[in-house]
Amino acid sequence: MASSSDQTLFHNCLLALYLIAPPTYISLRFLQAPYGKHHRPGWGPTMSPSLAWFLMESPTVWLTLSIFPYGRHFTDPKSFLLISPFLLHYFHRTCVYPLRLRRDSAQRRGFPVSVAVMAFGFNLLNAYLQARWVSHYKDDYDNNWLFTWRFVIGLLVFVGGMCVNVWSDKVLVGLKKQGGGYKVPRGGWFELVSCPNYFGEIMEWFGWALMTWSLVGFGFFLYTCANLVPRARANHKWYLDKFGEDYPESRKAVIPFVY
Repeated sequence: MASSSDQTLFHNCLLALYLIAPPTYISLRFLQAPYGKHHRPGWGPTMSPSLAWFLMESPTVWLTLSIFPYGRHFTDPKSFLLISPFLLHYFHRTCVYPLRLRRDSAQRRGFPVSVAVMAFGFNLLNAYLQARWVSHYKDDYDNNWLFTWRFVIGLLVFVGGMCVNVWSDKVLVGLKKQGGGYKVPRGGWFELVSCPNYFGEIMEWFGWALMTWSLVGFGFFLYTCANLVPRARANHKWYLDKFGEDYPESRKAVIPFVY
C-alpha cells in the first residue's frame, strides 16, 4: 500500500496537471513557443534542436522505468501491457526523432534552453503521474472484461494517432532536408489539416485516456489539447500569411472538417 505522503504527492501532482492546462492554452493563444517556424531572439541561450528534444523528453523513459518496479502491480502483466504504448511513443520521441533531426542539415536554428527546461519539468510531472497510476493506483486489473475492451479500443485510437504523428513528422523533416526555405506540405493528412502531426498526437493521448480510464490519463489528454490546439492554430495562420492564395483554403488547423 502507498504511504500517506505518496498519496498526497500523487494527488497534488494530479491537481497541478489540471491547473496548468488553462494558463498554457491562454498563453499560447497570444505567445508562440519560439522554435521552428516561430523562432525569434530574446529567449536566452539556445542549444541543438536534436539535443534539446532528447533531454527534455527523456524523463518519460528513465523516470517511468525507475518508478514502475515500486508499484504494487509490478508483477501484473496487464500493467506492463498498459504502459507499453506510453513508452513506445516516448522512446520514439526521445531517441528516434532527435536522430532524424540530427541528420537534417537544415536544422540550424537553436532551440531555446528556457523552453527545453519547461518541457523537461512537465515531462517529470507527467511521467510520474502516468507511471505511478499504471503501476500502483489503478484498481481494475482484476476485471478482465472491463480492462480488455477499454484497452483494445484505446489502443486502436492510439496506434492510429501515432501513425499519423510519425508520418507527418517524417514529411516535415523531409521538406526541410530539401532546402530552399519552407514549403507547403502536400499529400495524405496534409490535404485535410495544416498540422496532422499535432492531430495525431491528440489522437494518441485520447486513446491513452481510454486505455487508462482515469483522471490521470484524461488530464494528460486535456493538457495535450491545451498545448497543441493553439500552436496548430498559429501554424495554420503562419502558412496562410506566408503562402497566401497558394495555400489550400479547405485545410483546417488541426481537427479534420472541424477546426
